[in-house]
Amino acid sequence: MKLPENVHDIPELRERIRVFRNRAHAGKVLAVMLGHLHKTDAVILAIPAGGVPVAAEMARILELPLDVAAVSKITFPWNTEAGFGAVAFDGTVRLNEEIIAGTGLSEGEIRERTEATLAKVKRRVEEFRGSASFSALEGRPAVLVDDGLASGVTVLAGIEALRKCGVERATVAVPTGAANTVRRVARETDELYCANIRSGFFAVAEAYGRWSDVTEEEVKQLLKRE
Repeated sequence: MKLPENVHDIPELRERIRVFRNRAHAGKVLAVMLGHLHKTDAVILAIPAGGVPVAAEMARILELPLDVAAVSKITFPWNTEAGFGAVAFDGTVRLNEEIIAGTGLSEGEIRERTEATLAKVKRRVEEFRGSASFSALEGRPAVLVDDGLASGVTVLAGIEALRKCGVERATVAVPTGAANTVRRVARETDELYCANIRSGFFAVAEAYGRWSDVTEEEVKQLLKRE
C-alpha cells in the first residue's frame, strides 16, 4: 500500500477489522503513535460526538489540553447517516461537489440542509465550549481527532477552520480510515496519523469490537474529567 510521506500508520493493522476494543482503546493506540507530542504545547481537538472518547484518552496519556472542534456533516433529506458536505465551528462550509452532482439536490435543498447543520454546530459549540474563544489556538500545533475517516469531508472542514484560527501545524489523528480518503485528506494537512488503513469497502464501525453512538451527555461527562 503506497501512502504519502506525511501519512503514518501501523502496517500490521492494514486491511484488518475489529482491531480496537472500543474508542478508548483506539485513543491509547494513537497516543503511542503521537508520543513525541507528550507535554508539548499541542492541543487535542475532538470532533463530537464520536471523536471525543478517542481524543479524551489521547489527551490523558499525552498530558495535553483537550478541546472540542464542533464539525458536523450536512446530511441528505432522505438519509441522515450519509452526507454531502460539512459545517465547522467557525461557519466554514465544505461541500462535496462530486457527490452533489449525482444526487439531484436543488440549490434550495442544499441551502436548507446547510443552514440546519450550521444551527446544530452552533448549539454544540455552546453546549460543549460555552463562549470560550478559539484565539488560544493561534500559533500552536493542533491535533484534530475523530473516530474514523470515511468520506473525509468532516475532517477537511475542520482542518480549514483550524487554519483560519492560525494554528501553527494541523495534524489529523484517526484510528481507522479508507485508503483513498486518507490520501485525499493528507494533501490538506501537515501530518496524518491513521492506525488502521483499509482499501475496498469501508465502514468505520468495522474497526471496533464494540461500537455504539456517543451521546451528548457522554461527551459532557468526558469533558468534565479534563
